[in-house]
This record gives sequence, structure tokens and C-alpha cells, in this order.
Amino acid sequence: MGDRHLVCGACGQKNRIKTDRPAAEARCGKCHAPLFDGHPIEVDEAGFERHVAGTDGLILVDVWAPWCGPCRVMGPMFERAAAALQPDVRLLKLNADQAPNVSARFGIRGIPALLLLRDGRLIGQSAGVMETARIIEWTRRQAMAAA
Repeated sequence: MGDRHLVCGACGQKNRIKTDRPAAEARCGKCHAPLFDGHPIEVDEAGFERHVAGTDGLILVDVWAPWCGPCRVMGPMFERAAAALQPDVRLLKLNADQAPNVSARFGIRGIPALLLLRDGRLIGQSAGVMETARIIEWTRRQAMAAA
């Protein structure tokens, strides 16, 4: 398996991660921030596009809005899922109000919504609140089914 590419959540720089080294210890070549810190990365529409275009492998996106009660309930659960899923999965939080084009492209009609992408291609989508264990299980099941 070749090297993996990943966009830094701090500065947006595309990085190459050597597969013979632990990904959890990887740091950005530009800003030296850890590429995985156990937390989702908050992105806007441009940031979403940058991560999707520059990241190899799985990306799990929580599409939410600050005015959405169920979204606020699921936020901490998604945060905890990040610690369990990284570094195998990149987790992003995308405010639907700031990303109407992404919401339209994926047909999102209800939030919170989860999008699971592999190499930029949608492989799973779900709407509604999920608790931490369910987010982890759903992500792994969708990834295996699309492998």
C-alpha cells in the first residue's frame, strides 16, 4: 500500500503520511500541528472541498447547524467518536448553513446528517441523532460494505 495523503486541519496544507510510520503520530509538514488530535475538524464549504480533494481514505462528516437541537445533542457524541475512529477516519464538522452547495449535492434534507466518503466518493449517508457507539459501528460497517 502506498503513502496516504491528508489535509492538515490547522493550516489546510496537504501532507503525505508514510504508511510505515504510525499515522497517529503524524504532524503537518508546514505548521507542525498533529494531523490527528482526537477531535473533528470544523470546516466551511471550501474547507470541506479541500479535505475531500486532498485526503485519501475515509472521511466522516457531521452536517449540523447551531440552531438545531438534535445537532447539539449529537455534537459531543461525534466528538467522542473521533477519538475512537482516528487515524483510520478523518472526521469533519460542517455547518449546513455555511455549506448550501454541499447539502444540495448530497440531497441532505434533515440534520444532523452523516456523510461517509472514501477517496472523495460517497459510500454512506444517514440522518438523525446517533450515539457514540452507533456512530462508530455505522462508520465501520459502511466502510466494510463498500470495500
